[in-house]
Amino acid sequence: MSPLSIAMIQADLHWHDAKANRTVLARSIERLEDGVDLVVLPEMFATGFTMDAPDQAETMDGATVDWLRETAQRHDAAVCGSLVIADGENYYNRFILMHANGDYQTYDKRHLFRLAGECDHYSAGDTLETLRVKDWRIRPLVCYDLRFPVWSRRSREHDYDLLLYVANWPSPRHQAWETLLRARAIENQCYVVGVNRVGTDGNDVPYAGGSAIIDFFGNELVKLDDQAGDATIALEPEPLQRFRERFPFDIDADTFAITGNTQDA
Repeated sequence: MSPLSIAMIQADLHWHDAKANRTVLARSIERLEDGVDLVVLPEMFATGFTMDAPDQAETMDGATVDWLRETAQRHDAAVCGSLVIADGENYYNRFILMHANGDYQTYDKRHLFRLAGECDHYSAGDTLETLRVKDWRIRPLVCYDLRFPVWSRRSREHDYDLLLYVANWPSPRHQAWETLLRARAIENQCYVVGVNRVGTDGNDVPYAGGSAIIDFFGNELVKLDDQAGDATIALEPEPLQRFRERFPFDIDADTFAITGNTQDA
């Protein structure tokens, strides 16, 4: 495996204005140095964390997915984040990883944030996905998924190198964001990337950023503060591989089966 260069874009999103958000994010991506392999945007980066799915949803043939494709091709890098997507009669908070060649992979958020009514407006995904950028195996998850360690648990059947969270995680619970990102890295012996937003959304919910890349010891390799900005780092595979070989904790991990429906009350 070769190193993986990751850029985090932490933005102050415009409420329900996909065109304005695409413009702001495009400017941030333009400022990145050449050679980035993966650009990570926040959850619902086109709209903010909205429950107005019928009016704000796009399709997989829509303007923002086209923008992702054009951006990935222009910068010769994979670009990812989540969008409100209409698929048939359902709406999804869908993570999309767009590759430079125009191919894409998706993951539909499983754990819908009940306190904001997300489960009343969106359908939950039920499938774990392992995506690939270069030789790296990436497990994509979205915001509230962070609170549910069983869903993210690395196993021999669901192995990965990098756990990636995109989020709109509010500032009143910011300490939980920081703590849980570290916990997921330590317990899964993996790198973790968490990309949050900043600013205040259309529901007057504030966000404090804190986007970070964390290693398998739980150390922050890079972190953004509470302002809009970006950060880039190249992750090395060899330290992770050596750590797992020296400390094969997964041999003693419990086995389990995931059951249930997150739509149930």
